[in-house]
Amino acid sequence: MAGHSKWANIKNKKGKTDAERGKIFTKIGRQIAVAVKEGGSDPETNARLRDAIASARAANMPNDNINRSIKRASGELGNVIYEEVTYEGYGPNGVAIIVQALTDNRNRTAGEMRYIFDRGGGSLGATGCVAWMFDRKGLIVIEDTEEMDEDDLMMAALEAGAEDVELEDGVFEILTDPSDFTVVRESLEESGYTIASSEVIMIPQNYVELVGDEYDQALAVFEKLEDHDDVQSVYHNLQLHD
Repeated sequence: MAGHSKWANIKNKKGKTDAERGKIFTKIGRQIAVAVKEGGSDPETNARLRDAIASARAANMPNDNINRSIKRASGELGNVIYEEVTYEGYGPNGVAIIVQALTDNRNRTAGEMRYIFDRGGGSLGATGCVAWMFDRKGLIVIEDTEEMDEDDLMMAALEAGAEDVELEDGVFEILTDPSDFTVVRESLEESGYTIASSEVIMIPQNYVELVGDEYDQALAVFEKLEDHDDVQSVYHNLQLHD
């Protein structure tokens, strides 16, 4: 999405090339594994698994990959246990960063996160050190098309429980309370809308403006974090440029 989008301002875009699709599928596979361990392998009764499968389909993940991830988490294809871990800290020049990860080795991942923060000119902090600067929200993204009626979409989203709907650079960004996220997404899908992406995210309350080398230094840290196999999401309060 374009640089002025709120979505682009809080999370670096992934999957820019086909070569990155495998890494994205691996990350989504871990989401599915955790969802199955938490609530079982039936998406009809496991809302978190339904959310993970929706993310997989939005990323064009093949059904075989999805089913294999569910079977693996169910113990049919092995038994790797992933743990959810959140890291918080400051990047270079005081940029606040939240990293959400799924790992099978907490100590290893913590050490590698600390290394990335330190080498990038930042520091890993204690739990809660920057979380207070962010609001947790559900975000559903739908691409605008010639056939799309903005008023109809807005009405459908708000009636389903959405908090806000905005059109930004060719996409509709629909914000929800996290507790309403699944209901709103499923309601929109049932109404015939194609979801480009959907997940619960962290939105900064205020942004930090950097330029030149300071800006590039912060971006380099984000990229190293997102390239880490255990990392699912990276959120920050840097105001991104075009």
